[in-house]
Amino acid sequence: MIYTRDSRVQGAHKDFSTQRIELKKLLWDGAAKLGVLLSAEQISGLLDYIALLSKWNVVYNLTAICNPRQMVIRHLLDSLAIVPYIAARSPASLLDVGSGNGLPGIVIAFAMPCCTVVNNDIVQKKTAFQQQAKGFLRLSNLSIVTGRVEQLHIGTNILPQFDAIVSRAFSELANFVALTRHLLAPGGVLWAMKGVYPDKEITKLPDDVIVRQVIRLTVPSLDAERHILEIAIKPECIGY
Repeated sequence: MIYTRDSRVQGAHKDFSTQRIELKKLLWDGAAKLGVLLSAEQISGLLDYIALLSKWNVVYNLTAICNPRQMVIRHLLDSLAIVPYIAARSPASLLDVGSGNGLPGIVIAFAMPCCTVVNNDIVQKKTAFQQQAKGFLRLSNLSIVTGRVEQLHIGTNILPQFDAIVSRAFSELANFVALTRHLLAPGGVLWAMKGVYPDKEITKLPDDVIVRQVIRLTVPSLDAERHILEIAIKPECIGY
């Protein structure tokens, strides 16, 4: 049998349709364990997001994770794990650097609808997918910017200074700070999502950077190390 691109797209859609009840329970239960209470509408929207990602992935090869269950765990729950810590600081604006296919930014936009989220990536096909997802999912609090983060400038409607800047597997900590600090608002926080404890990366941070806390996370159904770092810059050094 010869599988055409159309048949593979239809197959990806069918996988999600047949497993949706199971995936809904997995996401709902996992989010609750993380301390994130989602509405039925938010759950549905997040599942629609990974269904759309799976459909695009057949053609554009956006992610190596193709199994619907693993997409819920490794994309959605992994991204939701940081939400309680960010939400506790009530940021009005958040920048997701190197957002790739929209993670964790799209998940944060769903979970924190009162926060203005801007996703940034340099790869055109990934930001094109995010634009499609934004419209399809009607995420009015989400914007997408294509380009190098170090070349972005504050002062426009879409690029204010940000109360929070987050990265997930974007770069080493020192590089993450160096490339984004000009976009951080006074009193703002950088959040770095990491796998294993990044002890060597921490030692390379400049003296004006403060690691407030390193939190080890347990992501439901994921057998892998996860840490998040809360990073601040000394007030007199913000923007430099």
